Amino acid sequence: MTKPNTTTPMRVIEETPGYWRVVFDYPPFNVVDADVFQALQDLLVRMETTETLRVVVFESAIPDFYLSHFDLTGKIGNIMTAVGASGLPVLMDTFVRLTKSPVVSLAKIRGCVRGVSSEFVLACDMRFASRENTKLGHPELGVGLHPGGGGTERLPHLVGRGRALEIVLSANDFDGDTAERYGYVNRSLPDAELDGFVDALARRIGSFDRRALVAAKNLVNQVSLPPSDRLLDAFTSFGRALTWPEAQHRIGIVLERGLQRDADFEKNWPEVLGTLVDTEKKGGRDDNHSRG
Repeated sequence: MTKPNTTTPMRVIEETPGYWRVVFDYPPFNVVDADVFQALQDLLVRMETTETLRVVVFESAIPDFYLSHFDLTGKIGNIMTAVGASGLPVLMDTFVRLTKSPVVSLAKIRGCVRGVSSEFVLACDMRFASRENTKLGHPELGVGLHPGGGGTERLPHLVGRGRALEIVLSANDFDGDTAERYGYVNRSLPDAELDGFVDALARRIGSFDRRALVAAKNLVNQVSLPPSDRLLDAFTSFGRALTWPEAQHRIGIVLERGLQRDADFEKNWPEVLGTLVDTEKKGGRDDNHSRG
């Protein structure tokens, strides 16, 4: 088994004074844990205090995993309880500050992006996905939970109520083309064209005056963002859901099946969520028969 990275989960490449690339590199699967949130908090301070910066592109060094999902083994530190600069808990604070940052944020998506990782890209200003290599979704329902980092609040604004419910309640993956058609991402592009397109857009935005960019983004934010109290309600409910026995049971099953350990299972685990408990019961009956 590949050991998790013990170094920083991401690195910053300063392409120009106005344009940075932030590369997630946290093997084996870019699982979102307390270290990822600390790195994002540190980055936000750099972004907020760098007057020349106009645009940041978030991407991954691991082709099959952009950011995979919330760490379900419990390595989440104090992100649920500590309060960030906005006055919200660190998990929520990170996403709210990113959305309201004077710096424009672009998510360049390749690989799996599920749960809290989807909520991260939803907090970015724009999302661009690889047509051939994107699995985007909210599998929380399948492990007895619900989104708690802004997914249920941001998705309806982008895709409409019905499609938001489909995304959340199906707990399934959505490919790049479907995500584009729904409005989940701005565009789905052939993988070979993704880097060039996003780089050209970032450099174009990075060439504009900061004051105009900030003013334009603020105006769009005023008519498009969910209020903080609703975000906090969902976050609080998610914290309660983590303690539900049903959730703990389902989380235990997927971890036992190989989540956060086995690469093949990690790539495809939403496929089994619809029959997760039934399969476990059947397996238990088969085991009992074999012992009898």
